[in-house]
Amino acid sequence: MARDKKDKKAKKPKAKAKNHRANRRANGLDTQRAVEQFLYNQAEILDERRWDDWLGLFTKDGKYWMPPREDQETGEGMPNIFYEDLFLMDMRVRRVEHPYAHSQKPKNKMSHVIGNVVIESEDRKTGDVVARSKFHVVEFRNDNQRYFAGKYRHHLKKTKDGYKIRLQRVDIVSAEGPFDYVLQYWL
Repeated sequence: MARDKKDKKAKKPKAKAKNHRANRRANGLDTQRAVEQFLYNQAEILDERRWDDWLGLFTKDGKYWMPPREDQETGEGMPNIFYEDLFLMDMRVRRVEHPYAHSQKPKNKMSHVIGNVVIESEDRKTGDVVARSKFHVVEFRNDNQRYFAGKYRHHLKKTKDGYKIRLQRVDIVSAEGPFDYVLQYWL
């Protein structure tokens, strides 16, 4: 009888450990799905030119960064294709949507495809996430198409309303190549 009690006690911690691993896996999958949905939503917002909604995806100190080289470690004090805070992003929106913005007549159309989403890290206390993903973007304007491909790295802050972008880094494959005309939009 004493042996039966010992056996039951020994089995309980294993069951708890097993349940803990299952919960951790379920939470990881929940995070994966939530981040994927966030990124898909961001792509749709960009495709539909819903600029105010897009700006609303960023934290107050959020930044959008497109370095010219993949090995660049900071955007501060360095040449960049884009290195914009909310103020600069908002100014760009107002400029390209201005009625006299002749460079946007006709307006371009874009289509984003996001894939290969990987959660690199998740802070267990805050829920903040660093995720990387791949993208393909097609831009159509004036009977011409341009293609962009590369990878994103999102630093996402978890809030009561969902994720917000603290930093979005965009490494385009063709960053060092020539462009027919200037990038006016975010990829």
